[in-house]
Amino acid sequence: MSAAVWGVVAASFAACFVEAVEAATIVMAMGFTRSWRSALLGTAAALGVLTVVTAVLGLGFGDWVPESGLQLVVGTLMLIFGLQWLRKAVLRSSGRKKIHDEEEIYREEVEAALAAGHGVGRIDMFSFMVSFKGVFLEGVEVVFIVITFGVNAHNVPGAAAGAGAALLVVLAVAAAIGRPLSMINENLLKYGVGLLLASFGTYWVGEGSGTFRAGGESLEWPGGDLAILGLLGVWFLTCYTLARLLRVPAAGGSVLAPGSTEGAR
Repeated sequence: MSAAVWGVVAASFAACFVEAVEAATIVMAMGFTRSWRSALLGTAAALGVLTVVTAVLGLGFGDWVPESGLQLVVGTLMLIFGLQWLRKAVLRSSGRKKIHDEEEIYREEVEAALAAGHGVGRIDMFSFMVSFKGVFLEGVEVVFIVITFGVNAHNVPGAAAGAGAALLVVLAVAAAIGRPLSMINENLLKYGVGLLLASFGTYWVGEGSGTFRAGGESLEWPGGDLAILGLLGVWFLTCYTLARLLRVPAAGGSVLAPGSTEGAR
């Protein structure tokens, strides 16, 4: 496989892994405190909806627009997602945003589950709906990443396979240890995924800008796919520099503590 295809699979795997860790925390909180049956049914329902959306959009989107226009649209979406993730990573690295803590989120979900009244019937609707919502909302971003990466690389199954593999890994680890995956440095993973999204997004926007030329042919980057590595280095240095510049002393001379300006999410 080419470097671009490997990048598609790796980015889809990493993005899904991050979101799956967050979704697993919610589902485990519902399962341990209320009903595993209902929590797993909600999870399955959400995954079913996400699978249908991925299949429908992924198989049809590539036929709607020409290649250069597709690259421009996909690249723009990648930049939007990537810059959002990098923004959070830079703020957390600089101490201006609270570090994402799965243990704390788990405790909050458990408290909410215990406080909610128990319904009647075989299905606990609270566990079902909370699990469904958590998995669906975390999965929507993964769906768009899989679709945009897969369509542009003409390999939606490859991107979907990367995301599916990440989901299986998270499920296996969560089942083995029976608690939130707080030992995983999720913030570092988000930083890495953000770099991949921003780099591929810039690459495809550059190629797709050829749609504005006569003939609408895609532009070629110097070095072809290897240009992605150069863009990855540029984005890394940019974020590293911003994180250092933003780490300024607060009043009294101390560095701003994590969470001093924003919440964890």
